[in-house]
Order: sequence, then structure tokens, then C-alpha cells
Amino acid sequence: MSSAAAEPDFDVIVVGGGPAGSVTAYLLAQQGLSVVLIERGEAPGAKNLSGGVLYGRVLDEVFPGFAQSAPVERRITRHVTTFLTGDSSVSLDYAGGPLAEPVNAVTVLRARFDPWLAERAEEAGVFLMPGVRVDSLLREDTPAGPQVVGVRAGDDELRARVVVAADGVNSFLARSIGLRPQPATHHLAVGVKAVVSLPRTVIEDRFAVSADQGAAHAIVGDCTLGIGGGGFLYTNTESLSVGVVLRLDDLVKQGRTAPEVFEHYLSHPVLEPYLRGGEIVEYGSHLVAEGGLEMLGQIVTGGMVVVGEAAGLTINSGLTVRGMDLAIGSAVAAAKGIGEAIAAQDVTAIGLAAYRRHLDESFVVKDLRTYARAPKFLERPRMYAAYGELAAGLFRDVFSLDGTPRKHLVAVARDSFRRSAVSVRDLVSDGWAGVRAL
Repeated sequence: MSSAAAEPDFDVIVVGGGPAGSVTAYLLAQQGLSVVLIERGEAPGAKNLSGGVLYGRVLDEVFPGFAQSAPVERRITRHVTTFLTGDSSVSLDYAGGPLAEPVNAVTVLRARFDPWLAERAEEAGVFLMPGVRVDSLLREDTPAGPQVVGVRAGDDELRARVVVAADGVNSFLARSIGLRPQPATHHLAVGVKAVVSLPRTVIEDRFAVSADQGAAHAIVGDCTLGIGGGGFLYTNTESLSVGVVLRLDDLVKQGRTAPEVFEHYLSHPVLEPYLRGGEIVEYGSHLVAEGGLEMLGQIVTGGMVVVGEAAGLTINSGLTVRGMDLAIGSAVAAAKGIGEAIAAQDVTAIGLAAYRRHLDESFVVKDLRTYARAPKFLERPRMYAAYGELAAGLFRDVFSLDGTPRKHLVAVARDSFRRSAVSVRDLVSDGWAGVRAL
């Protein structure tokens, strides 16, 4: 139990009004605790760029049937993975009605979606404080060691039994007390995103979707000029979310800039027809956690826990990029752990360790462990050029009927390998690494 001399203003202070923060606040208020949600933007979502794909089964457990009432854009029923070369593409395209009911994934625009989550928290009794920047943590010495007892914002202080750091990938709060170190550059990426406005009917025609259904494209190869990372293209109701995610260390090493790569991506002849006639209505960049399990370090200390992207909770498997569902899963675990700690009157690091136990038992850490090798696998440079060229060359030979006698497919593949920078040994090595990673 904290030895703070002053009576706390709230049971819990949550800093950050994204999905992790709002869901944590909502679930704690549902337990009858007094909760304040502090957001530095003018409103939750005001500082969030674009949006992305939310794998929503975990949110459906918190808000059953959320897709009917939340401001989601489209239900993703097509997943397309594409290898690009300079002038061609090879794609794996899965379309399935079962992905729509029950809802598996939806696209969201955070400027609309985050306020909806915050409103649900307010309805549960959470006190929302937008437009407030937290400058530092309040700490006191206790017999159990230093304890976080609140936050300072300008000249004001707010005290609580527990503080929840949901303040993003760079988590100033966690780093300010040495709880989490500055992430290594190979665990970070730069995301450059834009929202491109297009009429609803145009989107549905170009992406072969109808009604509220949509498509998610994951793209690797020439789109990043050989830099580790990839591109994405998601359909919203009347816009597209388009962007690249570039490994920070590789970007610096190759002397490129993120806007330069992004402009190249937008002008690619395979991508351009999807965007033709569109107007960029939103543009920006931000850091993205890419380290997977290696980034999940210490997330509990006396009086404070760390959730969501602040805890490094992202997975990039090459086929899917996940963050929001992991953030919400961490919120569920945090609300359970904090509730138990407050009920036991033990909000020391030992009492709040219940959060980490619940997180370890959830799909969040289990999936991080499943894909623990994915970041290292995706660092292999052949993934971003050579394999696209190999696949394109193979299919060009298969479909190019120029009047010469046809070769058996095995011979065609052998010729493609001879022309490619990929050897059979490379293929076996990368294939085995991919099986282990994915």
C-alpha cells in the first residue's frame, strides 16, 4: 500500500487517450473505481494520424457488437499480399465472406474512432481531461521503495493510487523513471501515412468490394527502394489509408529520407491506378515499435503500469501489422491487475505484478512469443528486392507465350533461379527461417 501522505484525488490516472488508455479507463470505471483520463490533444484522436486495421475480436469482448455502433470504416474481407518490382507485381489474394461475420477486422480512422472510445469511458464515469500535457510523475519513498503517486501538469498536481502510462511508443513517463530504456534503432520504424479522398463507388469498383466490405493490402519490394519495411493500402468508406513503414536503422544506413521513399511508393505504376484522381487530405509521420517480444521489458513499478504501444506491443509478421488489438488486450489485462491490486490495498510493484501475469496469460504475449523471430527474419535484405524479381521473372516466363516450345515448370523455375540473385541455398535458408518465424 502506498504511504503517500496526501489522500489521492483518484484511484487511477490514465495518461493517453488512445485505445489502450480509453479501454483501461473504461474497464476500471466499470469496477466502481474513480478514474481520470488525461489526453494532451484537444480531444482523443486529435493527434493521431490516419488509422489502420483493427483486428476487433478483443474489442468485441469489451463492447459486444461494437462494429454496429462504433465509427468503423469498412469490414475487411480481402487480404492481399504483394511483391513489387519496378514495373510488375505478384500477389496472394484472399477474399472471404466468413471474415465479415463475425467481424474479424475493420478499418478505422483514429480521429473518429478514439473519441468514440473515450465517450464510452465517460459514460462509465471516467473524468476526461483533454488538452492537458503531463510534465512529470510524482514519486515518494516508501518502505517498498520509490512509489509513483501521481502526475504533475504545469503547476497542478493530481494524485492517484495507480498511474497508467498509455502515452505512445516513446513513453516519456516510463522513460523518465528508467522503467523502459530508449528503444534501439533496429526496434523502431518510421511510418509515413496519408489519407487519400476518393468517392465510395470508385473505391468499391477499384478494390472489388461492396457495401461496407473492404480490402487490406500489404506490399513489399520496390515500394521501399530496398529499405527494410513495406507499404500498406487500406480502404475506408470514402478514402484510402496509404503509407510505408521503414526500419529506422536501415533508412539511416542507406541515406534516404522517409518522405523520399513515400513519394516513390505513391508513384509506383502498380499502385498509382488505385490512387488515381484522389486528393491527399491528411499527411504525416511517426515512430512505430517493431521489436516484437524483445521490446516487452519492464512494464510494472510501484504505483504505475505501462500499456499499449508504450509497452512496445506491436507485431509485424509480414502478412499482418497489429497494434491496436494488442493495445486493447493489454488494457484488459491492466484493468484486471490494477483492480486486484487496489482491492488488496497493495499497489506496490509486487501487488501490480498481477497485470503482467494476466498479460502473459492473454493472447497478447502468446502471440508475441509465436512471432518472436519475425523481426529478425524480416531484416533479411532479399525480402525487399530479390524475391520480388524472382517471382516476377518466373510468372513472366509462365504466361509469356511467344511461339517458342514450352518448358516444364521445373525447368522454367530453374531458369528463373539462374537469372535471380537468389540461390537455391538462399531459398532453403530463408524458407526455413520463415517457417520458424511465422
